Amino acid sequence: MEKPKILVFAGSTRKDSLHRKLVQVAAAELRRAGADVTVADLRDYPMPLYHGDLEAAEGLPQGAKAFKELVRGQDGIVIASPEYNGSFSALLKNAIDWISRPETGEPRLAAFRGKTAALLSASPGPGGGHRGLRHLRELLEMMGVKVVASQVTVARAMEAFDADGRLARPEDAEAMRRTIGELMEAVRQQPGAAAA
Repeated sequence: MEKPKILVFAGSTRKDSLHRKLVQVAAAELRRAGADVTVADLRDYPMPLYHGDLEAAEGLPQGAKAFKELVRGQDGIVIASPEYNGSFSALLKNAIDWISRPETGEPRLAAFRGKTAALLSASPGPGGGHRGLRHLRELLEMMGVKVVASQVTVARAMEAFDADGRLARPEDAEAMRRTIGELMEAVRQQPGAAAA
């Protein structure tokens, strides 16, 4: 049986982002669960702000094309999303907007349809980024992505990681195990998955 292919990335490019730490924790848990994991960094896929006239004149930017192909080749996606003003980041929204655009001969939302996703967030405050994940879940589901019910919301996140970058609180580590387990089960059951 082939390993399910799972992409993990953060909706933040800040060097010391809490979400980049969450990505590493999720990737380690996915590997333990038997996934073939790709960790991506949106800094490696530069995209201008989405603009219809730019798309009409030049098509998709190279960064968007490359990231779209990466997403298309996966069975599942894990997104660690910061919460800005009660929603998810503009960086993440821009990447989704670009890679959702169909190219010639391509079906609508080709990079997303049939995918399964899990969502993670962390916040210095008590909410753990829950509000932003609600908006992100709604967007992804509207685009044909199945988002698993479990999610990780790490509250008071400045004290949530140990010196080795692992989640220090048992309840956060258990939320990660549960969410990744649910994702892996869902991916293995989806039609056309690598592990099917």
